[in-house]
Amino acid sequence: MCRNITTLRGLQPVATGTEIEAAARQYVRKISGVQSTSAATEAAFERAVFSITQATTLLLSELPPRKQPPPTLPPLRRIAARNATIS
Repeated sequence: MCRNITTLRGLQPVATGTEIEAAARQYVRKISGVQSTSAATEAAFERAVFSITQATTLLLSELPPRKQPPPTLPPLRRIAARNATIS
């Protein structure tokens, strides 16, 4: 598993669509080996991201709540927290 993909279940507030899509995009990058898309890879890459985003959203909505929050924040929240402390 890619170390950059963090647990989204149990976040407070709940994971946003943007966070779920970012995790899906990181997953597709990792398993496909495609870091930046080209004309030959973009359509397949984006379809995979869309499918995984939908599956993840459904999964998170159907799982019971976690008893404790995940140990690390997703990258988008880390960036937002870092920017909030700088401002």
